[in-house]
Amino acid sequence: MTISRVPSLWRWLPIALASFLLAGYGVLALTNPPSPRPDSHFAYAEQMIGAFLAQYHYRNQPLDDTLSRQVYTAYFTALDPQRYYFLASDLARYSQYRTRLDDLLREGEITPAFDIFDVYRQRVKERSQFAVTELAKPFEFTTDETFDLDRSKAPWAADEARLDRIWRKRVKNDALTLKLTGKDAAEIRSTLRDRYQRMARSVAQFHEEDVFQIYMNAWAGAFDPHSSYLSPRSSENFDINMSLSLEGVGALLRSEGDHTEVVELIPGGPAAKSGQLAPGDKIIGVGQNKGTIQDVVGWRLGDVVELIRGPAATTVRLQVLPAKGGANATPKVVQLVRNRIQLKEQAAQSERLPIPHNDREYHIGVIKIPAFYIDFQAARLGGKDYRSTTRDVHKLLNELVQQGIDGLVIDLRGNAGGSLQEATKTTGLFIEDGPVVQVRRRTGEREVLRDNDGHTVAYQGPLVVMVDRFSASASEIFAAAIQDYGRGLIIGDQTFGKGTVQSMIDLGRLELDEQDSPGGRLKLTIAKFYRITGESTQRVGVKPDIALPAVTNDNRVGEMAEPFALPWDRIAPVRFQPAGDVQRWLASLEKQHAVRMATDPGLQAVTDEYRQLRTQRARTEVSLNEKIRRQQREHSEQTRLAAINQLLRASDQPSIQSLDEIDEDELPDTLLKEAARIATDMRVLRAQTPRSNWSQANFN
Repeated sequence: MTISRVPSLWRWLPIALASFLLAGYGVLALTNPPSPRPDSHFAYAEQMIGAFLAQYHYRNQPLDDTLSRQVYTAYFTALDPQRYYFLASDLARYSQYRTRLDDLLREGEITPAFDIFDVYRQRVKERSQFAVTELAKPFEFTTDETFDLDRSKAPWAADEARLDRIWRKRVKNDALTLKLTGKDAAEIRSTLRDRYQRMARSVAQFHEEDVFQIYMNAWAGAFDPHSSYLSPRSSENFDINMSLSLEGVGALLRSEGDHTEVVELIPGGPAAKSGQLAPGDKIIGVGQNKGTIQDVVGWRLGDVVELIRGPAATTVRLQVLPAKGGANATPKVVQLVRNRIQLKEQAAQSERLPIPHNDREYHIGVIKIPAFYIDFQAARLGGKDYRSTTRDVHKLLNELVQQGIDGLVIDLRGNAGGSLQEATKTTGLFIEDGPVVQVRRRTGEREVLRDNDGHTVAYQGPLVVMVDRFSASASEIFAAAIQDYGRGLIIGDQTFGKGTVQSMIDLGRLELDEQDSPGGRLKLTIAKFYRITGESTQRVGVKPDIALPAVTNDNRVGEMAEPFALPWDRIAPVRFQPAGDVQRWLASLEKQHAVRMATDPGLQAVTDEYRQLRTQRARTEVSLNEKIRRQQREHSEQTRLAAINQLLRASDQPSIQSLDEIDEDELPDTLLKEAARIATDMRVLRAQTPRSNWSQANFN
């Protein structure tokens, strides 16, 4: 399946790619469908992706035998990360490709990747059948044996007998886990039988583009952990996440056995407005406009969602089994007109917290930013009301200031990043004009991204930024700039350490040598970003001024844990004018925080709970002896129950008798409260500081 025009493709790329890269950062009873097989479309796309990686990735790494070995291992690992399916002999069977994948990539030969997937699909089917067979045997939980939950670094099973032993323990662990929840033997067997059959059925329903995406991501991931190939469907989901909107009916769905079940209706969406759909309803068919309704029982969730989504103002017909009809429900057809759905719960949100301090009540504003998002398409078309982080945060800031606040907390916990431009613009809401972040390309060319909003500062009061280990990329840009300018205090945990810039390349727009355009996009790392001080956040992240208790406090989570992460380095700093000097108060703030950590019951409860969670996560081996497991489970539950009750009492809430009573969303956010206390301390310290010593940018 070699493409004859490879040389012309590789000659063309240096000219055509410039505009892209400079434009922006920007089983049992299972009916097996035919095995996914590649066609010329994928062969051509493989060549193109390989050329992009080799010629434009920041690492500047050649396609050679060393890289081929890494991709060979990465592909098997991507398919079977816990080594439950492949045998060592499977890897040996395809070892001839260990140092040839780079050559095959240039030739557009992708058949070996699909052949390996066929073996994987067969192995999953075999394991599913074996697991279901094991369920017919009596359960026995008195033997003193253990099961390793993490096999990612274990050797591949030497033969089927070894794999059988592993799976006997896995089935036994799955059964014991369900027994500990109170299920009887019949319920356990029914639940696990469905689970194991669904496991094989899901893999059997993989499409060609799914296999291609996995294989291409083995290549991209060997360059760095943030380069990736997105299939057309994955590209659509990326756009939804960035724009916080989609065109559809406004229903959250999930797979439930062979059916697609409605979980939630988005307020204001077509489904909610119709009054004809309800949570628990099962979708069994989908039709377009007046076309035939297609049966979707047994389909993958993604395939059903793809049928339901569509352009606004078009009609979709859903055949559903109403939940209220129970087992004897009569199917009905619901006709809905698609519309643009705003995913408001994923946008920036605000609240106002009362904080008592020295016989006075202060009010601290909180803005939670889940991601740095922007509706690229609406912005490009000149829309006046397009969604973006900067616009939403600015609006929320104005509302909070009008209500009256004594300080502000920006909560970036769990914010994995997003738009580089939005991180820059959002920073500009808190500083005068100036540099925010530096970007360095593989050529050494350096660009400084600046806040150029005309000296507009939306908020000038005390500022605290909350981060954790999962705050990454654009979040780190914002936090680093606020820290470097002295504009606010960073509190929490050391951030993720993603200091690289990616560009999205739409492969579907490239039509070369009269070949069919490959679909999807390539997310390519083309640059690294640096703080205005010249230091990279790559691998090291942003270190907080004041540390808070954290669930993760080791190097197993974050950029430094990634095997192909780019290294840390530094470049020359840029000139900037500090916007404040919060460091003058840091010693006093740390002292007050330390007193609360030692005396506050809520903070002590959080510290104890996080310590317990870290201990549990570090333990990867579990007992298959029921008596021992029950003892361990009861100890763990009692320890957590005590910590949660301590937390509830500290917030003047009633204690609970069982963990089943917990509503996680209703638990007090003790760390957020502590962040608000620190912001209050800043306000008090500022009031005690002569005005002549304040930075002008910090006037309120």
